[in-house]
Amino acid sequence: MGDCCLSHNTVTVDICLTSNYNEHMETRDIVSLISKIREKVNRHIVSEMAKQGMEEIGTSHGDILYALFKTPRLTMADISRRINKDKSTVTALVDKLVRLGYLTKERDQEDARVVYVALTPKGSELEPIFESISREMLDRFYANVTDEERELLFGALTKIYNNF
Repeated sequence: MGDCCLSHNTVTVDICLTSNYNEHMETRDIVSLISKIREKVNRHIVSEMAKQGMEEIGTSHGDILYALFKTPRLTMADISRRINKDKSTVTALVDKLVRLGYLTKERDQEDARVVYVALTPKGSELEPIFESISREMLDRFYANVTDEERELLFGALTKIYNNF
C-alpha cells in the first residue's frame, strides 16, 4: 500500500488506500476515490439502519425522509427537486415508504395533478434515529480532518459539482 498526498496551498492530506487495480491512488483518480467513499458511507448507513431494525429502508429513502423532516409536507415535485432525482424515481421511493407506513400521499383538492407527501407518526419517529446515525457517521467521516481541510474539501467539491 502506498501513500498519496493531495496538496492545496499549505494543507496536505495523506490518503492511503488499497486498490485491486493500483497500488497508488493518484490525484487524477479522485473520482474513483469519491465513489469509494460514497460506497463505504452508504454501507455504513445501511448497516446502522439495520441495527435499528430498518432493513427495508435504503439510503435513497433516507433522502426523502430527511427532506420531510425539514418540511413535513411537500409535493412530489418539491421532493424531486430537493433530492435531485427524477419524478418517476421519487414516485417509486415514496410509494414504498407509503406501503411501509412512514408516509402518506394526498392529492391537492384544487389541482388533482399535485400530490402532497407527508410523514406519518411512524415516519416522524425515525427523525431522532436518523439524526443519531448521521451524527455518528459525520464524526467518523471527519475524524482526523481539520476545520481548514473541511473548508478546502467543501470548496473544491462544490466547484467540481458546479462544473456539471
